[in-house]
Amino acid sequence: MPYLAITFPVFDPIAISLGPIAIRWYALAYIGGIVLGWIYARALIKNERLWGGKAPISLLQMDDFILWVTVGIIVGGRTGYVLFYNLPFFMQHPGAIFMLWEGGMSFHGGFLGCVVAVMWFARRNGIPILSLGDIVTAVGPIGLFLGRLANFINGELWGRAADPNLPWAMIFPNDRLQLLRHPSQLYQAALEGIVLFTVLAIMIRLGALKRPGLILGSFIAIYALARIAGELFREPDPQLGFLWGGLTMGMLLSLPMIVAGIILIVQAWRGKGTAK
Repeated sequence: MPYLAITFPVFDPIAISLGPIAIRWYALAYIGGIVLGWIYARALIKNERLWGGKAPISLLQMDDFILWVTVGIIVGGRTGYVLFYNLPFFMQHPGAIFMLWEGGMSFHGGFLGCVVAVMWFARRNGIPILSLGDIVTAVGPIGLFLGRLANFINGELWGRAADPNLPWAMIFPNDRLQLLRHPSQLYQAALEGIVLFTVLAIMIRLGALKRPGLILGSFIAIYALARIAGELFREPDPQLGFLWGGLTMGMLLSLPMIVAGIILIVQAWRGKGTAK
């Protein structure tokens, strides 16, 4: 191994084992993201200064919404992975669709699941869709950050081959080629988690929640750009490889998000983000 390479810190993918019950880090990342996101969302709702008055959603409604968004994330994320990343396999092994503990979730699918949950819950409770979407996406980077850390702990979704002189290049134990690679999971944790959260938090402190849809649109556009940047260092899924022009599936799914995000930003800035 080159002397500059970092030895991958091998983790046990099982965080807690209680007899036949095994709780994995990936599951804890989802749970932690939802719980911490819920706490942060409640803090945003209680701060009337951020809204220019009373928030359009109550704390009780947010408590009720947690179950909805959890189901949306799980169902949407799994459905997206099945459809976008490995449909031929699941057509031959339909029972494997329900084996969530074996991994395989798609952010883009999970995001669409959240969109459905937001629209459905908002309609049923008379809440402005865009304002609820602002709250959900404001807390979203927390889950993204923890999810990418879980990918790293699991030694999965690693990066492309790196220059041997890259000081933080590492060999992942599950890589059959045993190449020095970028720890792209950490790159994505930083971009999709820390950077995105920080930008949105600053925007919120500057009054973005007073323009419904501005945080939602900014999240969509900035996440898409961060995802595309991260994909430049991430090894494509082996069953897909590179697609047209060297693009990856993650890049292709992110391109329309940039357009959608910009549209929402423009509408919010022009004061047209008030639809229910």
